[in-house]
Amino acid sequence: MIHHPKSQIESRGLIVAALAASVLIVTPALATPGTGFAGSPIVNGQFGTLDVKTAGEKTDHWGMILKTKDDTDVGSDRLTVQPGGFSGWHAHPAAVFVTVTQGSIIWYDGSNPLCTPHTYVAGNSFIEDAYRVHNVQNASNSATAEFIAIRINPTGVGFRLDRPEPNNCN
Repeated sequence: MIHHPKSQIESRGLIVAALAASVLIVTPALATPGTGFAGSPIVNGQFGTLDVKTAGEKTDHWGMILKTKDDTDVGSDRLTVQPGGFSGWHAHPAAVFVTVTQGSIIWYDGSNPLCTPHTYVAGNSFIEDAYRVHNVQNASNSATAEFIAIRINPTGVGFRLDRPEPNNCN
């Protein structure tokens, strides 16, 4: 049998390319899509870089410092979770300010070793830290839950970053 080194190299290259392509095809399956979960944008504004300081015009002791190094979007979204629904595991590229407006939700913290759930009811507010892997579930199997998310994030970066389910959250 005659060996052709060039054809073996080409064959190996094809095998490597096929393996790489299969990884790309399989990778999206690691994401955990939600069910019964829908978002509707309320508003989004592009503000360029931000440099806001209220040191000169404080209200009592309250003041604010907000500075970004790159172009920034500020927006809000209404998120609805149907009975038994959930968001799927994901994170955000910046902090998100959340207020529950209807029903109740369970927020699972995949970054916590115990995957600690937190229940929030209408009127409760909380902050999701940047890049914190989490999943939101409707606490009810019969009533719709709704919350508003206020976001300040880099322009051009997706607001939702799908993530696989953490090993500590079953």
